[in-house]
Amino acid sequence: MIVCEIAEQIMDGAGLDVDKDLVRAGCLLHDIGVYRLYDVTGELDHKSYVRHGVLGHEILRAEGFPEEICRFCSRHTGVGLTRDDIERQRLPLPVGDYVAETGEERLVMYADKFHSKTDPPTFVTADSYAVHVRRFGGGKVAAFTAMREQFGEPDLVSLAADHGHAIA
Repeated sequence: MIVCEIAEQIMDGAGLDVDKDLVRAGCLLHDIGVYRLYDVTGELDHKSYVRHGVLGHEILRAEGFPEEICRFCSRHTGVGLTRDDIERQRLPLPVGDYVAETGEERLVMYADKFHSKTDPPTFVTADSYAVHVRRFGGGKVAAFTAMREQFGEPDLVSLAADHGHAIA
C-alpha cells in the first residue's frame, strides 16, 4: 500500500501521462512473489529474495492476469536486471532482461525504491538509494538518475509521519 501512496504522490505532482489505474494495480501486486519465499516457520529466505519478481510474475500468470500486470512483478527489481547482470552476478534467475519499459512500469519500479521492507520498515531518500545503487555500476546509477529527473522525489516526511516509519 505504501508504494502505491508514493506513486500516487508522484503522479499528482509530476503530471505524468500514465494509466493511473494500471500503476495502482502494479503497486499493489509487484511484490506478491515474496510470499513464495517464506518457509513453514514463517522465515523469509533472504538469499533468494532476488527471485521474488519472477515468482510473482509466475503467480499472476497462473491466476490468469494479463501480461501487462504480470510484468510489474518481474520488471521492478533494483533499476532493472539485464541478461548481463544475471550472468555476471550468477543470479538465481532465468537468463533474460527484466527491465521496466513502459511509463507505468518505470513509475512502479521507481516508487518502490523509496520504501524498504526491512525490520522495521524505513523510507529511503533518493540520495540514500543513489549511494546504494553505485555498487551495481555506473549504468545503474545513470538509470536511477534518469528516473529521478523524470519523476521527481516524493515527500517522505509526510509519508513517514503517516506511517510511523523512519527515514534513512
